Amino acid sequence: MSRNNPDLARARTLLFVPASRPERIAKAFATGTDVVIVDLEDAVAPADKPAARQALLAWLDANPDAAVVVRINAAGTAWHEDDLQACRHAGVAGLMLPKADSAAQMRHAHAGSGKPVLAIIETALGLDALREIAGAGGCARLVFGKLDLAVELDLVPDESDPEELVFLPWRAMLVLASQRAGLPAPVDGVFTVIGDAEALLRYARRARRHGFGGQLLIHPNQVQGAASAFTPSDSEIQWARAVRQAAAAAGGGAAVVEGRMIDAPVIARAERVLAVAASFGL
Repeated sequence: MSRNNPDLARARTLLFVPASRPERIAKAFATGTDVVIVDLEDAVAPADKPAARQALLAWLDANPDAAVVVRINAAGTAWHEDDLQACRHAGVAGLMLPKADSAAQMRHAHAGSGKPVLAIIETALGLDALREIAGAGGCARLVFGKLDLAVELDLVPDESDPEELVFLPWRAMLVLASQRAGLPAPVDGVFTVIGDAEALLRYARRARRHGFGGQLLIHPNQVQGAASAFTPSDSEIQWARAVRQAAAAAGGGAAVVEGRMIDAPVIARAERVLAVAASFGL
């Protein structure tokens, strides 16, 4: 029976589940999230990691249609190589490499697992090697790991500020590196407030404005809001269609839509909105 592999390039919502709680994996899929990430790293205590890894493999054996991404333990840890071997399972669509610091780590993870690698950039070394990491063979996408980076750089996050300007320079680096390497838009880090849907929506919309294409999530109730933030709205689609029609009618000349002049960059933006909408069947 074939696996239903997620589209890692277009994923908007990536929901974490602890590998030590395999009964939650099916519940995560039921939320409609684009990707389920089974976590062998931070969510699992050191003594429990081998058992959690085996529990994940057993769940995948019992659910032959499901495909997950696995956040493995970082290079240099006692569990890294065993995690890579486990990721060779057919039910693993890709792996997430925490504390990605070099292209060599990326190549090793890809070769050891045979799967695409999502690189979590959450250290100064990772930022320093960003261009090489993004261009490494097997790199599928960049992911922003804001919490660990904040500790290392002694930053003070403030999630009550939707713009979270303290991270602006580092997020911009991921967006630029992704574009240079021809990767999909990067994935933003977690929003740690669980019960505030409006705050999450503002936060995710900021990520989209800043060039990100998806977000890591820590609770099922975050999925719907985050997905909407990274999907063109009805009003955006209507605007894009109006721009396309006006541009065609002008035959290459000047045109005005909603009181604003449209030129080549505006037309290109409209076409991008329509392409993304079409990819989601809108």
